[in-house]
Amino acid sequence: MALKQVSSNKCFEGFQKVFEHDSAELKCKMKFGIYLPPKAETGKCPVLYWLSGLTCTEQNFITKAGFQQAAAEHGLIVVAPDTSPRGCNIEGEDESWDFGTGAGFYVDATEDPWKTNYRMYSYVKDELPKLINANFPTDPERMSIFGHSMGGHGALILTLKNPGKYKSVSAFAPICNPIQCQWGKKALGGYLGPDASKWEAYDATQLVKSYSGSRLDILIDQGKDDQFLSAGQLLPDNFIAACTEQKIPVVFRLQQASCFCSPCYFFIASFINDHIKHHAKYLNA
Repeated sequence: MALKQVSSNKCFEGFQKVFEHDSAELKCKMKFGIYLPPKAETGKCPVLYWLSGLTCTEQNFITKAGFQQAAAEHGLIVVAPDTSPRGCNIEGEDESWDFGTGAGFYVDATEDPWKTNYRMYSYVKDELPKLINANFPTDPERMSIFGHSMGGHGALILTLKNPGKYKSVSAFAPICNPIQCQWGKKALGGYLGPDASKWEAYDATQLVKSYSGSRLDILIDQGKDDQFLSAGQLLPDNFIAACTEQKIPVVFRLQQASCFCSPCYFFIASFINDHIKHHAKYLNA
């Protein structure tokens, strides 16, 4: 599959690049950012996938999070895809900020008119890693995932639905129980249809209740003053309770910080080094 390089910038002796490609899964052009640490020039490196939140593109994380120095030090390739298909000319895709463009929710849609293009779950799980492994010096056996908000939801469900695929997982202010919040009900109802029982396959709190895979060590940072936490959109307590019931360890840190809209990247940048170290512990073991 052909890659078109959009940009390349030297960064902490490595390179921050952006590429574009034609996605077979999503039936449109997609972009992703990729940081190649200095170690990638001489050997294979583990890969850490970042999933961004609502309204974001591949640019938000690579330009605002400040992860590159830690990634260079630990020898990690970091991949940040876009959050949804774009330019599909689907009626209604640009009508709201929390559904459609910029809001793919990391599910495989089953409803018209979304099911042809809105397949972000399979894109992140299958197509993107195959593309990365075929074109960059990666170790396919060492892969981890993290994300923010909608992307934190994506990271958690991808890990829980695919035991052993990812060495580690972490999240910033994840949407933990989407079947119980307005964002989730809107997105899952729109992409998967009105049968709420089908939504449970993309809900981390529901998935963890039946998880029986390899041992997990989950790190979550949540801003104490996050307006979406107080509005009941994130529901981390439900997820933590389910993990406790299943004896799955979760380090949940309620930080003195906000986490909403553009300012969320101040929050992410404040603790990104901790998350890189969390993943490096498993990826470089």
